[in-house]
Amino acid sequence: MAIKVLPATFARDPERVARFKREAKLLASLNHPNIAAIYDLEECDGIHFLAMELVEGETLAERVAAGALPVRCRCARCSRSVSRLPMDWNTRTRRTSFTAT
Repeated sequence: MAIKVLPATFARDPERVARFKREAKLLASLNHPNIAAIYDLEECDGIHFLAMELVEGETLAERVAAGALPVRCRCARCSRSVSRLPMDWNTRTRRTSFTAT
C-alpha cells in the first residue's frame, strides 16, 4: 500500500483540499492497469491522505533523471497507446475523440 499525503501548506487551503478530494474520487472511479487503485481517502488531525495501491517500478523523478527514452522505446509506447484508441471502421482510422458519433 502507498500513502499520498496532501502537504500541510496545501491542507490549510480549502480549495486545495477540495481538489485533493475530487482527484481521489475521480481516481477511485477508474479501473485501468496503468492507474493505481485508490482504497481510501482519510483525514486525521488535519492531515489529508489517500491510501492507494503500491505500484512497483521507477519513480517519475528517476525516469526524468535517466534522460530521454530512446526513440525505439518511444515508438513502442506510442504504438501501444494508439492501438488502444477506438477504431472507426468506416474510414479504417483511429478516432482521437471519444465523443459520441
